[in-house]
Amino acid sequence: MQDRYAMPMQLRCGRHQLDLSYPRVMGILNVTPDSFSDGGRHNALDEAVYRAETMLAEGAAIIDIGGESTRPGASPVPLQEELDRVLPVVERLVSELDALVSLDTSRGEVMREAASRGAGMINDVRSLRWPGALEAAAMSGLPVCVMHMLGEPTDMQLAPHYEMPIEEAVAAFLETRIAECEAAGIRREQLVLDPGFGFGKRVEHNLRLLNRMQPLTDFGLPLLAGMSRKSMIGKVLARPVEERLSGGLALATMAVERGARIVRVHDVGPTVDAVNMTWAVLQEGTDA
Repeated sequence: MQDRYAMPMQLRCGRHQLDLSYPRVMGILNVTPDSFSDGGRHNALDEAVYRAETMLAEGAAIIDIGGESTRPGASPVPLQEELDRVLPVVERLVSELDALVSLDTSRGEVMREAASRGAGMINDVRSLRWPGALEAAAMSGLPVCVMHMLGEPTDMQLAPHYEMPIEEAVAAFLETRIAECEAAGIRREQLVLDPGFGFGKRVEHNLRLLNRMQPLTDFGLPLLAGMSRKSMIGKVLARPVEERLSGGLALATMAVERGARIVRVHDVGPTVDAVNMTWAVLQEGTDA
């Protein structure tokens, strides 16, 4: 088994090089009116740019822009609407802030347009399964994060059920997607894996998956964990969305302990501190 604390990794993200030999924080920038946590807060272009600038100052290594909500029950938005939401933000963050921008999308057309404007990474909750997405991602040459999801956002939380332990189901799914990405021309070393916390999973699924996430590092690829403000925190702690920071920091810490190299969060500053402190402890006594 690989030593998950000693896997130097580099992702070539367009003109940026992302060093994942230690864990990094990805800041969430939703430019949607209906995201579960911050919908409508960053719709205006200047507000989105200011929010991204703040997250970068707090230590975010990546800004993940989403123009379509993937909360439970959400429906896809029209293509042109998604393009209109995200492309101006990508252009501004790249040109004004020189930010490493990740695009949270499932559409090949959006991937191509964003890549041409300087986006450095693709983050697809549907793992490139929509028509044209696999080809667009391969043509971009950018790193791709593939995620496990049971069903679609419209129905994923209605009655999620697995015939095998959740960690085995996630590993089997990701193994298949890795093979299909490689067959399409996406280099293995440009893949990131996301277990998909909260996507087609009940609370007990999420808790078990985090507890048993470490074997996913055996793929030898960076793991991304996104649990910030999610309902698993609310249900365990009985906290509303705006009071889930403490629970989120605990989950981010545990994810890093179990091998995550990217944590995707809303609250960047406190998470950077928690991640850096966790990493310092994990590295104590090693040669790193």
